[in-house]
Amino acid sequence: MFSFKFKNKKKNNLSLSFWVGLLFVFIVFLLALISFIWTPYDVTSLVISERFKGPSFSHVLGTDHFGRDILSMIMVGAQTSIAVALVAVGIGIFFGLPLGMIAAAKRGTFFDDLVMRFNDLIFAFPALIIAILITAILGPGAFNAIIAIGIFNIPVFARVARGAALTQWSKEYILAAKVSGKGTFLISIEHIIPNILNLLIVQATIQFSLGILAEAGLSYVGLGAQPPIPSLGRMLADSQTMISIAPHMAIFPGMVIVITVLGLNLIGDGLRDYFDPKLRGSS
Repeated sequence: MFSFKFKNKKKNNLSLSFWVGLLFVFIVFLLALISFIWTPYDVTSLVISERFKGPSFSHVLGTDHFGRDILSMIMVGAQTSIAVALVAVGIGIFFGLPLGMIAAAKRGTFFDDLVMRFNDLIFAFPALIIAILITAILGPGAFNAIIAIGIFNIPVFARVARGAALTQWSKEYILAAKVSGKGTFLISIEHIIPNILNLLIVQATIQFSLGILAEAGLSYVGLGAQPPIPSLGRMLADSQTMISIAPHMAIFPGMVIVITVLGLNLIGDGLRDYFDPKLRGSS
């Protein structure tokens, strides 16, 4: 039987920042979902006669240097960024959570030291540098970007899971579970994970926002999704030499990245405050 330790959750309403962040993210996600079935224009169509057009009724956000509709490019580009970041976070949880749980259960052993030293090695380098290094070796592309970002997420979730699990292993209800004859695996599944789920959810929102930024950064330097697949980062890269001619080419993709990352961070802050009333009272 699962043992949850969350208390008095009914008294802790979600903060305004959470709902504002959720609204931002919902708008971006909605645009990405709509792009699966419809975009105002074909993102692969080049209309040179329409290039550098500013926002208008026919092109709400204007056109780029190839005459492509920027709104359509943003919709599909958001789809790419979300997909890459979402799968990368999934990879981090899938591999990092078991590593952290096993390390916590075997605290002080060789396996625990190995996991922590691996974490220290990864954290010694900036995340984007590691992602650039991996994609430079594997080659550019959305799939390799997922692998690169996902690899960095593994030690992040391993460390969070280990730290939170260590706290739970010292609780009395865990001792009671041991006395009842439950093994390490069952205790971890039935008791530890449900009680650290809040921390994992908050960390996932943070890593999701970092994944969006990492994908944009990789695409900006040409190591992310490749043409003709639109990417928010590459849209910024394409616009940097034309900022004086068509500033809208940089402004709108940049705003989408900012809104998405800000929204995810606000959601993470709101969830953190919700799960920890002490932080909510001090904020």
